[in-house]
Amino acid sequence: MGPPSLPSRPVTASRKISQSTVRRLSLYLRALEELAVGGTESVSSGELARTAGTSAAQVRKDLSSFGSFGTRGLGYPVSSLLQGLRRILGLSRPWTVVLVGAGRIGSALHAYPHFAERGFRIVAVLDRDPAKVGVLWEGTRIRPMEELETMVAGEGVEMAILAVPGAAAQEVTDRLVAAGVRAILNFAPVRLEVPATVVVNDVNLALEMEALSFALARRPGSLGASPGGGGSGSGSRAPLGSEEGPA
Repeated sequence: MGPPSLPSRPVTASRKISQSTVRRLSLYLRALEELAVGGTESVSSGELARTAGTSAAQVRKDLSSFGSFGTRGLGYPVSSLLQGLRRILGLSRPWTVVLVGAGRIGSALHAYPHFAERGFRIVAVLDRDPAKVGVLWEGTRIRPMEELETMVAGEGVEMAILAVPGAAAQEVTDRLVAAGVRAILNFAPVRLEVPATVVVNDVNLALEMEALSFALARRPGSLGASPGGGGSGSGSRAPLGSEEGPA
């Protein structure tokens, strides 16, 4: 008997999938890739749960949102689940990306090797600083902002990484959206106004640090700890939004 077929039930716009679920799917995918390299043929929900810091029940709930993958008592076939998650996460095809902003954050993002590994191809870098325009970044020449619209159309760009100052972010976003960009990874410290058809993911590094300081401040012995503050003796990670509800 061959491997089970991929689930045929598509995710429609009416079926809301949380960002926490999507993040866990990405963690499951990375675990499956490691298992596949090691020759593992099947994996249990408990094993996948450990990679995401969640429960086996949450893994089953996450995957059931997209159809039936495994067999009760036998686990999940690694190869077919790997293929299914890649399709669900949109990784079965490459994506063209423009990086706007050639500052320090932009430079670090352009040098990040895992974008290309996951199929996200940065086809252009744009900046409005004349001193940066024309500079080569590992084979990519920084282009002036005046070329944004023609570049998006010419390269078929669908995603943008926004690494510009907050004061310029909305103006640049408006141009990107008007040019046809449908998804934006936003590193600017502002909330962007976009049409409902455009997806925006905000990455606010200061907020991430504040989440860490909140966790540390509540640990016993911390100067900022509140009475009865929680904490365990071992290291911990912030949970990825389990939807199971309180115990």
